[in-house]
Amino acid sequence: MPASMAEDIVIGGVSIPPGKRKRVGIQIAKLYDYTEMTIPVEVVRGKMDGPVLFVSAAIHGDEINGTEAIKRLLARRTVLSAIRGTLIAVPIVNVFGFHQNTRYLPDRRDLNRCFPGSMLGSLGGQIAHIFMTEIVEKCTHGIDLHTGPIHRTNLPQIRASTDDPETKHLALAFGVPVVLNSNLRDGSLRQAATDKSICMLLFEGGEALRYEEKVIRSAIRGIISIMNAIGMVDQKKINFRKRKKEVFIARSSHWIRAPHSGSLRVAKGLGARVKKEETLGVISDTFGQGKIKVRARVTGIVIGINNLPLVNSGDALFHIATFEDSKVVEERVEFFDEMLE
Repeated sequence: MPASMAEDIVIGGVSIPPGKRKRVGIQIAKLYDYTEMTIPVEVVRGKMDGPVLFVSAAIHGDEINGTEAIKRLLARRTVLSAIRGTLIAVPIVNVFGFHQNTRYLPDRRDLNRCFPGSMLGSLGGQIAHIFMTEIVEKCTHGIDLHTGPIHRTNLPQIRASTDDPETKHLALAFGVPVVLNSNLRDGSLRQAATDKSICMLLFEGGEALRYEEKVIRSAIRGIISIMNAIGMVDQKKINFRKRKKEVFIARSSHWIRAPHSGSLRVAKGLGARVKKEETLGVISDTFGQGKIKVRARVTGIVIGINNLPLVNSGDALFHIATFEDSKVVEERVEFFDEMLE
C-alpha cells in the first residue's frame, strides 16, 4: 500500500520522511564467506503528495544500459528537487548477476521468472519476494529497464499491456516511437506488479554488457516524461527539445530465423523499414559460397537484430514489427534517432 505524504516510507528498515532523499541497501543474502549482498536503492521524496514510482534495472544482471540511465536520472537535480510524490530508484536488482556479468542468478535461474516469490523458495524466489514487499507493493507505478541479451540488440521500445487504458496512456507518453502490446509472462515482475494493480511499463533498448548513449538518453527522457504524465514533475522543469509526438503501437511482431547455418552478413539495420520478400541479410559458408538470402515475410520495421555473424539453422536473426503505416514509423524512428544526437 503506497504511503501518504504524511507517513514515512520504510525500506530496508530505514525510514524516509517526506522531503528527504536517502540511499538504502536492502539485504537479500550472504555469500559463502558471509559477505552481505544488498540491493542498492535511492529514495527521493517530495514534500507534496503524489504518485509513488519505482524505476528498476538489471533484473537481468548483464543489462546495464538501464543502470546507467538511473544513475543519470538521479543526477537531474532540477527535475527531482520539486517532485510530488516519491521516486524509488533501483539501479541493480540482480546484484549476483551484475557482479558476474551474467543474466542469471548463481543457480542459473532467471530472476524475471521468479515473481512474486517466496521466502521459502529458491534464491530467486526469495529475492523476488523481498523486492515485491520492500519496493513494488509500496508503489502506484513502475518502469523496468531492459536490454536485449548478449549479441542481440533492440530498438528502444516499450512493452506493455495496451488493452488497459491507463497503461496504454503511459506507454504512449514514454515517447519512444515503437510500443508492443505484450502479453504478461508468468513469473515476471510485470505480471506480479499488474496482479497488485500497479501500472507497469517495460522498456527495451540496446544490448547486454554495453553502454549505448542513445538508448540511455531515450530511457531517461521516457522516465521523466512518465513522471510528468502522472503528475510528479511540472513540464517547465523538463529541459527537452520540442519533438513530434507520434508513437505507434505495433499490430504484431515476429522473429525471422536462419534458414541455414553459416556466416550472416546483415543488410538491414535497426529501425529500417523492410518490404515483404525484401532481403534482410545473406548467409554463406566458410568459403563465401552457397549464399542464401534471409527474406522478410511481411512489411514492417526492424526492432531487433542478432549481432553475432555466426548462426545456426533456426537462430533468431531479425525481429520485425508490423504497423498500419510502416513508412511513417520509419520516419519517426529516424527523427527520434536524430533528436538523441
